[in-house]
Amino acid sequence: MELSLFNILDMLGTIAFAISGALSAMNRRLDPFGIFIIAFVTAIGGGTVRDILVGENPVSWMENTVYVYLIGIVTIFAIIFRNKLNYLKKSLFLFDTIGLGVFTITGVETGIQNGLDPIISVALGAMSGTFGGVIRDILCNEIPVIFRKEIYATACLIGALVFVTLHDLNVDTDLIYLITSLIVIGIRILAVKYHITLPSFYPVHPKSSKRRP
Repeated sequence: MELSLFNILDMLGTIAFAISGALSAMNRRLDPFGIFIIAFVTAIGGGTVRDILVGENPVSWMENTVYVYLIGIVTIFAIIFRNKLNYLKKSLFLFDTIGLGVFTITGVETGIQNGLDPIISVALGAMSGTFGGVIRDILCNEIPVIFRKEIYATACLIGALVFVTLHDLNVDTDLIYLITSLIVIGIRILAVKYHITLPSFYPVHPKSSKRRP
């Protein structure tokens, strides 16, 4: 496998989401096999969706088995050092946020490399960043973060829009990667820290009036 910056970022996102998945599975008290499965699908979920949508066959982790070995090693690492990761929620949030930022970049870059319209590249970036977490949460019997009020997919969309804008301005690719990832990660962290959420809309039911005798 060519050791390009794109592939390095893809592997970094894979590692981050694998740890995120492993921590979530351990928090659910799953057995080692269950931990590996959750870590695996979390790590490859977004990248698989990205590759399928652009018609890449086989998808990256099937063609480069280094991803499979990497996820296995990372999962074992997370299990061994689980006691060092006492604050599971904080650790889960951190690695999930890193994966979110990195996979957003790889999704948008893949769209651009395949000559897709900028808005489609933005959507591809958001899907690449969020789908691993969606699969993880569903398998762990939780409502996916993307469907709650939290700023999650919105951070991906903003970062992806910045990516395509900087790309159109012919900014250096490495600088685009850095700026975009920091924007996605920064927005996610600030939103959680300051409790910034999207509005929720609920149907308003009219109050039932009591009938007089």
